[in-house]
Amino acid sequence: MSDLQMRASDEDRERIAQQLQQAFTEGRLDQFELEERLEKALSAKVHGDLTGLVADLPATAPSVRDVVTLESTHDHIKRAGDWAVPRRIRVASKHGGVHLDFSEAVVPHQVVEVELDLKYGSAKIILPPGASADVDGYRSDWGTTTVADVSGRRQPGVLHVVITGQSKYGALTVRYPRRRWFTQS
Repeated sequence: MSDLQMRASDEDRERIAQQLQQAFTEGRLDQFELEERLEKALSAKVHGDLTGLVADLPATAPSVRDVVTLESTHDHIKRAGDWAVPRRIRVASKHGGVHLDFSEAVVPHQVVEVELDLKYGSAKIILPPGASADVDGYRSDWGTTTVADVSGRRQPGVLHVVITGQSKYGALTVRYPRRRWFTQS
């Protein structure tokens, strides 16, 4: 018996469903195609049924660790450009700032959790257009929290970032990329 004739598990169906949703998020599938393929994926009996649903799509993104811890005592922590985003990011910084730019990142998850532990630094989180952020779990003792035009309500098919943690003396800014002539963000 070939691998394509092997029975598919719930985990196999879920993995393909996530790959289809990611393709929809990237604009590779329209709403009708997504719904049609999801219905087939969730009712698939064998691996052959599943592989045909994603054969015309790029291979899934490389596996990303579920939790990454970024620590610094006196330097800034920055992630920008093409980087692989884990499901959960823990950031601890004593005297430095944090800059997390998701606008060009590879984000294989629908929800990303960012836990901030800042003493004397600020954090700037830049989201791709249309993404949403929940900052209700974040607290700043002597700083501001600014969410410029970013929706706090989760939308299906787009990135949602949940920000928790605290800062003693520092601000949190969550925004979309700026459109400037000579700078990226």
